[in-house]
Amino acid sequence: MSRSKPKRQGIMHSRAGADLGLRYLSVAYFVRKAVDDQMIASGLSLSRAKVLQVLEREGPLRQASLAKSLRLAPRSITQSIEGLERSGLVVRRPDPDDQRCKLVLLTPKGRATLTTGMEAGQGVLRSIFGALGPDRQADLDILLNDIEAAQTEISARLPR
Repeated sequence: MSRSKPKRQGIMHSRAGADLGLRYLSVAYFVRKAVDDQMIASGLSLSRAKVLQVLEREGPLRQASLAKSLRLAPRSITQSIEGLERSGLVVRRPDPDDQRCKLVLLTPKGRATLTTGMEAGQGVLRSIFGALGPDRQADLDILLNDIEAAQTEISARLPR
């Protein structure tokens, strides 16, 4: 009898973990959407900001390298770069080391738009997470570290 109880607790614990995980995903989705909506209102979506952030951090990159940094398919990055180029946020120039390739460069307008967009997104995050207070933020930081560690451990066990 004592053996069935731990098994049942394990099932309940697993179910509770799944329910909590689904709630986490839901909250994360709405936070991400609120950030994205505010950034879009300021002129830059979150996905476009990620491209510009890589270029700001790493400097001019070949499209293939940019796609790899963002873990995107080459076709996806091409479409993204074309849109950013039409908006004047990036330019493509021939790679001096290989004329067959293009380098993607962040423009001054792209840098300014990135700054404005990131400030808008960070404002939303400050409002949401600032409402927690310092002690609760510290607790959340610890929990997120634990979640990241568990995710890293699980990812390491998955076939590649």
